[in-house]
Amino acid sequence: MKVKTVIPVSLICVVVLFVVHEFSLAQPTADVATAKIGLLSVSRTLQECQPTATFGAKLKAESDQMDAAEKALEGEITALTGGVRALVRGTDDYMAQYKMLLQKQGELKGLQEYNNTRKGLSQQRWAEKVYKEVLRITKELAATKGLDLVLERSEPQFPIPVADQLMMTLSTHKVLYGEGCVDITDEVIAELDKLESKLIN
Repeated sequence: MKVKTVIPVSLICVVVLFVVHEFSLAQPTADVATAKIGLLSVSRTLQECQPTATFGAKLKAESDQMDAAEKALEGEITALTGGVRALVRGTDDYMAQYKMLLQKQGELKGLQEYNNTRKGLSQQRWAEKVYKEVLRITKELAATKGLDLVLERSEPQFPIPVADQLMMTLSTHKVLYGEGCVDITDEVIAELDKLESKLIN
């Protein structure tokens, strides 16, 4: 999977898990038989809203810079490794080169750990920010339309090649049929698009 698709997909997965957990805890306040029910596809909302595209591009640019810094260090390590091999083991020159090699290897490991943590935290903060806005917008739209419940409904994409992804789909795909329900996905997307500058900054 290309990096360009990995970032948006991982963001969507995080937010979907947040939303499914929240909705699974909610208790209906109206008689289900007479309730007016709305549906929202969080995965489609995140895929199609402009803020996700903008944030994904920003995160990709930052990730490319991190990767470039790591590759530069890898190049230095490769050069030092060749230099160490060319020297006589145990000599002063050998030990000096060997010390530099170990330092660079430690620097690369530390940089990789830092970059991975930074990327993860950035995606987590973004997911939380978008999730809060999705809940707020959903609540406001539900009140405007007189909806008693809004359920998350994201259609799974088959085939699902990985067993873990299949199990996640089975555990998160809650609404199997929703004829007659009001789908507010497009309206939530439109409202998120209006908040692009606020969400990105």
